[in-house]
Amino acid sequence: MKILMVGLGRMGMNMTRRLLRAGHEVVAYNRTPAKVDEVSREGARPATSLENGVRQLEPPRVVWLMLPAGSVIDEHVERLLTFLSTGDIVVDGGNSYFRDDLRRASILGERGIRYLDAGVSGGIWGLGAGYCTMVGGDRSAFDHIEPVLKDLAPKDGYLYCGPAGAGHFVKMVHNGIEYGMMAAYSEGFEIIKASPYGESLHLGRVSHLWNQGSVIRSWLLELAEEVFHEAPDLGEISGWVEDSGEGRWTLQQAVDTGVSAPVIAASLFQRFRSRQQDPFADRVLAALRNKFGGHAVHKKGERAGRDTAGAGSVRAASADPRAKPRE
Repeated sequence: MKILMVGLGRMGMNMTRRLLRAGHEVVAYNRTPAKVDEVSREGARPATSLENGVRQLEPPRVVWLMLPAGSVIDEHVERLLTFLSTGDIVVDGGNSYFRDDLRRASILGERGIRYLDAGVSGGIWGLGAGYCTMVGGDRSAFDHIEPVLKDLAPKDGYLYCGPAGAGHFVKMVHNGIEYGMMAAYSEGFEIIKASPYGESLHLGRVSHLWNQGSVIRSWLLELAEEVFHEAPDLGEISGWVEDSGEGRWTLQQAVDTGVSAPVIAASLFQRFRSRQQDPFADRVLAALRNKFGGHAVHKKGERAGRDTAGAGSVRAASADPRAKPRE
């Protein structure tokens, strides 16, 4: 099949390569031409512009967008409206908000252009392992591009999820779950690191062990094993963690539908906290404890020791259910 791939970032470039290796004819376009030149040396047909790329296709033309969510995709959709015709197909393979898919499907549908939203998971490993792909939108368009989906994915690694928005909706929830899983692993490893056994336990070996038949085995643990073998103390890595939107959207959906999602909520707020230094809320907390209980306040620049009294209070409460923790 011939397809135009628009956007040659970390995902788009390797998806193009995987399709080329499977025998598909890929026309490649990117805002910066260097990446187009690179992949054209591997067999892709270069496009000098979006319009030039579309003109290299035959009807029904298939344009796959691998672009950042938001206005960039809207801009490309608007431009494609001037080049595409009835029956052509636009696929948004980025991490778009599913409600935006409803609007884009309607705009394109007025011109008879079919729209698919494809949530793609696989990251930088997808070139070799394949991309798990969740697709929503026009069913006839899905049937038409299924050979592409099959070759992008591992065995049983793609699914038609339903009408417009369904693919990105499933991917959104997938990413929300991912937030919670990563947060749980991170907390567990920190508990080990802070324990009396933290110096003797190699977290890479623990990660490997847990992947041998354990109920918490996963690909994330495989990655954790690599991380800890490369840098056991992660000394060169900052704790700053971005969020790309899907966690927020998942949580908003939970609020809208009255679904309790405390784990995903906590993992999202943990990412917010990772980007704060000496947050104001913690200073308010320290000041209040000082005011009502006379507890010590550490001035900026001072290093506070571990609150062993607090840990003792937890042990005491566990030993005697009548005991009440004291501030």
